[in-house]
Amino acid sequence: MLDLVVVILCLLAMMGASLGSVLPIIPGLPVFFVVYLVYGLFDHWSHYGLMTMIVVGGVIVVSLGLDQLASVVGAQKMGAKKAGMIGSAVCSIIGLIFFSLPGLLIGAFAGAVAFEMIFNERELGESMKAGGGALIGFVCGGLFKFMISVILTMSFIFLVILS
Repeated sequence: MLDLVVVILCLLAMMGASLGSVLPIIPGLPVFFVVYLVYGLFDHWSHYGLMTMIVVGGVIVVSLGLDQLASVVGAQKMGAKKAGMIGSAVCSIIGLIFFSLPGLLIGAFAGAVAFEMIFNERELGESMKAGGGALIGFVCGGLFKFMISVILTMSFIFLVILS
């Protein structure tokens, strides 16, 4: 019975972490590593071992790096500078806090536009192009992390429940 409760708690934590893969306030992918570690310790590593932990850790580190790269490349391809990227990150968090998911997306775009105009003294058209790039990079990175979270959840289910 305790095994079932722990598996359910792990899956619930993974569902929360999946939300964190797209919401910047919740630590998403690192929670998966913690869940795998805690379950492995609880289960005395009977369903998976060190190699699985290395692979999960590696996937998470690479995914986080690629997420950052997607955001930067998306913004830079459309002409955003450092201020625009900072504005996008800051305002997406503020937008999420006050306006949920629409605020997150609008904040990412508006923050990049505003910071480009204020700190880089760019025209509205250039700033909007940079904001669009920041938004595209942000969304692509979030979707990528969400896909990784689904893969990690399915792997956990396969390793623990179906094996």
